[in-house]
Amino acid sequence: MIEVVVSRLGLDSSTQSYVVILQEKDGQRLLPIWIGQPEAESIVMQMHNIKRVRPLTHDLCKSLIVGLGGALQKVHITRVEKNTYYAELHIARNGDVVQVDARPSDSIAIALRLSAPIFASETLLSDVQVEESTESSFDPEALRPSSELNAEQLKEYLERLRPEDFGKFNL
Repeated sequence: MIEVVVSRLGLDSSTQSYVVILQEKDGQRLLPIWIGQPEAESIVMQMHNIKRVRPLTHDLCKSLIVGLGGALQKVHITRVEKNTYYAELHIARNGDVVQVDARPSDSIAIALRLSAPIFASETLLSDVQVEESTESSFDPEALRPSSELNAEQLKEYLERLRPEDFGKFNL
């Protein structure tokens, strides 16, 4: 397993799906994973410290893990089968470690909330080239409103993202 970090989040214009790009820590290899809108919103909100008045599902998962005396040791993104990625949450409690099957998108959102490392199977990482766009309209500060962002505003922001905002992917 190779440690990875969340590098980027964007919208794949060809599929109209969100993509989270994991990058090898201290390396160049990437792992793009196509994810749903709720998970994309949850990840981007955590990356930019945007808080909701009520907890999202991933905040609830964090509260459950901590409230039950557990600690998220790490996340493993283990394999892909028939275009479906698989992951595991490794939760320690009372000297035991429990592996919980989970979707990578949920695992990433929870790991970000609990500052847990994310690992990917070496076979999943590839040398995808990322060309940096010379013009980028991506502005993380745009996510920092003076008051809380509501769900519709966040959805509109995510829908306005273009691949050029994060770079181009040459597979």
